[in-house]
Amino acid sequence: MRIATWNINSVRARADRAVAWLERTGTDVLALQETKCTDAQFPYSVFEAAGYEVTHIGSSQWNGVAIVSRVGIEDVETHFAGQPRWGAEDPQIESRALGATCGGVRVWSLYVPHGRHPDDDHYRYKLHFLDSLLEAAGTWVDPQLGDPAAPIALMGDWNVIPYDTDVWDVTAFEGQTHVTPGERKAFFAFGDIGYTEITRTFLPDEHTYTYWDYQQLAFPKNKGLRIDFAWTSPALTPRVAGVSIDREERKGKGPSDHVPVVLDLAD
Repeated sequence: MRIATWNINSVRARADRAVAWLERTGTDVLALQETKCTDAQFPYSVFEAAGYEVTHIGSSQWNGVAIVSRVGIEDVETHFAGQPRWGAEDPQIESRALGATCGGVRVWSLYVPHGRHPDDDHYRYKLHFLDSLLEAAGTWVDPQLGDPAAPIALMGDWNVIPYDTDVWDVTAFEGQTHVTPGERKAFFAFGDIGYTEITRTFLPDEHTYTYWDYQQLAFPKNKGLRIDFAWTSPALTPRVAGVSIDREERKGKGPSDHVPVVLDLAD
């Protein structure tokens, strides 16, 4: 089975492109982030016509996550237990996490908050989100609370640059989010509870990026970031036979600023 994650940066603008990619690559399950639409606006028919089921959670032109599958979608969850709320006057659980079982694998499509600035409340929200996700993910594989044999993939845009070599020039992020000790600690904590950041296992190379800004010729100059990852549970990690980053999808007309990250699973 082939599963992938892709921050699509507006699914309505890129649904045809996403389906063409699915068909060309033979991908069975695709976790999408930043769909930027409500549930009613999602272009379900484009994916369904290609033989894929869709589950989506979105409430505005911001955020939004989806899972697209041709191997079934079961036990959908529109947020994880303890997911924090955001908002000043009427805090809401944002559309940033979506879980479903597809072909026997529990897939979570995740869009971690940006953080804005280390002094901003959004940064504290980001750390709270990651800490709460860590707690939930721990229960899923806990022998007493969950199932250690559960095959789980936590996939998406993590908005964290784990290593200095995951960015074209780390000094450009001095005093900014994504590279702070707090964010990196929260990211690596998933390894402490038994998950494996599987893309690094297969693609350890420095300056291997998944995102390039639209501005200042960032892609032609390869001024990128590596911020899209997949943490796999102890039961799923041994099944991962390969990982690839489809850099070609940043080319052509109207691409997303992110590219797909693909996991190939053995039976």
